[in-house]
Amino acid sequence: MELRQRVAVGTLWIGVAALIAYTLYPVSSFGTDVALRLFVVALALFLASVYLFDPWGILSRQPFH
Repeated sequence: MELRQRVAVGTLWIGVAALIAYTLYPVSSFGTDVALRLFVVALALFLASVYLFDPWGILSRQPFH
């Protein structure tokens, strides 16, 4: 995957995390729905970091080509 494509996908995941984080507030009580939204935000930020930084070289090896 090229750097430009990785940056685009990483930016989209950051946008998803920001959109879901925006829907979290104001929080009146901490329930399962809030915990699930926080998990989705953390997952989206993790995927963004994988696409932006490629820490294990997964995307540069192109295993599916």
